[in-house]
Amino acid sequence: MLALMLVLAVQQTPAPMRSGEDVLRAMHDRYAGHWFTTLTFTQHNTATRPDGSVQHSTWKEYASLPGRLRIDFLPADSGNGAIYARDSQFTIQGHALKDATPFVHPLMVLGFDVYFQPPDSVAAKLRALGTDLSLVREDTLDGRPMYVVGARAGDLHTRQFWVDRERLLFTRWIEPARRDSTRTTESRFENYFPSGPAWVSPRVEFKVDGKQVWLEEYVDINVNGPVPDSLFSPRR
Repeated sequence: MLALMLVLAVQQTPAPMRSGEDVLRAMHDRYAGHWFTTLTFTQHNTATRPDGSVQHSTWKEYASLPGRLRIDFLPADSGNGAIYARDSQFTIQGHALKDATPFVHPLMVLGFDVYFQPPDSVAAKLRALGTDLSLVREDTLDGRPMYVVGARAGDLHTRQFWVDRERLLFTRWIEPARRDSTRTTESRFENYFPSGPAWVSPRVEFKVDGKQVWLEEYVDINVNGPVPDSLFSPRR
């Protein structure tokens, strides 16, 4: 009996993570073939201005995984929105393509694509964004154990991502602000709930220097429903 208990304990102990690549591989292997391939939802936004006033808006979003996301700014007849596809961002204004720029969306990569794409490919994208995958440690967030990749203990400014150690779900992205690198931006996936063998985060929070500036709350969530490829054509 003691021998059996020792064997079970060894089997349940997660393998040590020596690099960010190990964390990405564990995330991929846990959910590959089991994650939803499409996701649609209505998104209620709250923008908080520096003076404390707030502004609300509503978007409709469609994701086809891996790698594609469409955002319609409501009302739909405005013809305004954005498409993320082929590692690019396409801005739509008045039903027409306004501009297209190369852009790897870190939240798409870590929140969704990691469960589909080869870990080496995901690692290459994160390195290109400036993430040091040689640094990995353990920490806690809201009482849950985490893997932290990209920064040493006490550093909450350098580009890094946090992953729930037990569920192997992306929870937090931190990096210097793009316009002012002395400031720190933070994004969090929160309130995960199970959807079959996968998980959905219905609340995404964005902070600058620790203060909330943008909040997304998702309703009317549907997974694995029909999402036509034509939705992701910037010129349609």
